[in-house]
Amino acid sequence: MGHKKLIRFAEIETFPNVLIYPENMPGQWPAFFKNNHPLTLELACGKGDYTVGLARRYPERNFLGVDLKGNRIWRGAKTALDESINNAAFLRTQIDKLNNYFAPGEIAEIWITFPDPFLRNSKAKKRLTHPKFLQLYQPLLAPGGTINLKTDSPELYEFTKEVIEASGCTLIENIPDVYALTEIPPLLQIKTYYEGMHLEDGRTIRFLKFALPGTPLDWRTIKLPSDEATVGGGD
Repeated sequence: MGHKKLIRFAEIETFPNVLIYPENMPGQWPAFFKNNHPLTLELACGKGDYTVGLARRYPERNFLGVDLKGNRIWRGAKTALDESINNAAFLRTQIDKLNNYFAPGEIAEIWITFPDPFLRNSKAKKRLTHPKFLQLYQPLLAPGGTINLKTDSPELYEFTKEVIEASGCTLIENIPDVYALTEIPPLLQIKTYYEGMHLEDGRTIRFLKFALPGTPLDWRTIKLPSDEATVGGGD
């Protein structure tokens, strides 16, 4: 591990806006943020660009970036501290462990920005919009809570549309090319580090917003057209 990474790992342990594998957090987020504002998660937040960007725009809401890589979290956490953005914080943990940290209905909204699309079909269950993850999110989201996906991956975009239909989700917004819009919504004007790189490469940025069904999901019973097909070149 590089010297800079070691320094950053040591620093985030002292940051008041970073929690590292915390215990006894379900139901405690209002106490942590010192208010009862709605809580939005950014999953696989990387450097936390969206977490911080959303927090700047919406001071009446709380935002929590979730990622396993402390070296990346450091950047967003440091920016939030430097700018005194008190409604942005970060949680270092695995995303598949979310139910260890949140009470039922405690999350108002989820953002998934430029996640690894895991193009090989054998890795489909690692995609953050796979039904297995939707089942994980479902009890944690408040009634009416939504999920937002922003991606440069046409494969993940098409896969997620399949999942939305097969899982009985409600598609709220579908933008196949964000930057082709005459007027880009404020929520989508925030650019992540990776988004900037993708735009320089001429890639198309896509966006989906959807709500989960009211009935409990069982991901094992959800059949997708792509289950029988090879995604992105096979295994």
